[in-house]
Amino acid sequence: MSAERFGGLRARIAMEAARLMYEEGVKQYFTAKHLACKRMLGKVAGKRARYRPADLPSNGEIRDALLSLAQLAEGDLRTRRLFAMRITALESMRALAPFEPRLIGSVSTGHIRRGSDIDLQVFTPDPDALENHLDALGWAFEREPVTIQKFGEIREYLHFHVVDVFAVELTVYEPRELRFRPRSSTDGKPIVRMGEKALEALLLKEHNEDWSRYLATGEIEGMEELLSEADDDESAPRPGPWDGLIASGPDNDDPIAGEPGEENDPEESYEALPGFESFG
Repeated sequence: MSAERFGGLRARIAMEAARLMYEEGVKQYFTAKHLACKRMLGKVAGKRARYRPADLPSNGEIRDALLSLAQLAEGDLRTRRLFAMRITALESMRALAPFEPRLIGSVSTGHIRRGSDIDLQVFTPDPDALENHLDALGWAFEREPVTIQKFGEIREYLHFHVVDVFAVELTVYEPRELRFRPRSSTDGKPIVRMGEKALEALLLKEHNEDWSRYLATGEIEGMEELLSEADDDESAPRPGPWDGLIASGPDNDDPIAGEPGEENDPEESYEALPGFESFG
């Protein structure tokens, strides 16, 4: 795919950001966009090159480039992984029924790639009750408080990282927040938030044959190959080091974290990089 044909500098930045997310483990669109700009534009005569606001790709453009990379690299395996991840999500939601779980993120929308996890929102006024429930299930997990900045406020959310065939991340909310549905930063629409019945309907619609086979046998066809691929991924370099390149300091800006389970806002105003034009 020619970057020049599909939008020049803007497309090249989108493709580089997608590559960083796919190959180097960068997690957030915001961070990938910053790092892509820094790598591609660099310095001219000792000064950082400038770009126009129109040169910055949206999160949606980066997502589309990322999906193209994933489809090219993974082919049919990606479709089979999506089905297996949705089944894992369904089984997890059934086990977590007392906490009204909702599936969000790439597994609900289908925009998965290698390394994607399963994002579930759970709703309870008592996180300790959830932890006790996870213990009773015999699940291996880690509990992690996460502080983020949202709408100019500092908020703290509790995450439970569950070890399963695919990684499952639980984000804990107060029950009243089940009534509200934030908008996705990728397309501006309310996020896709699925309950158990909605996920079953999706499996029937998009994975009819595999879903019928699963209902009849309780097994996921080709799971051994998916597990083998997961084992191979364990030996690959793990995500993380690239975030340090965007850490706070005299030559960098702090990326603002997004809502748990959501990517950062592509329309959010920020100073892109020292010497670069800001945009709003």
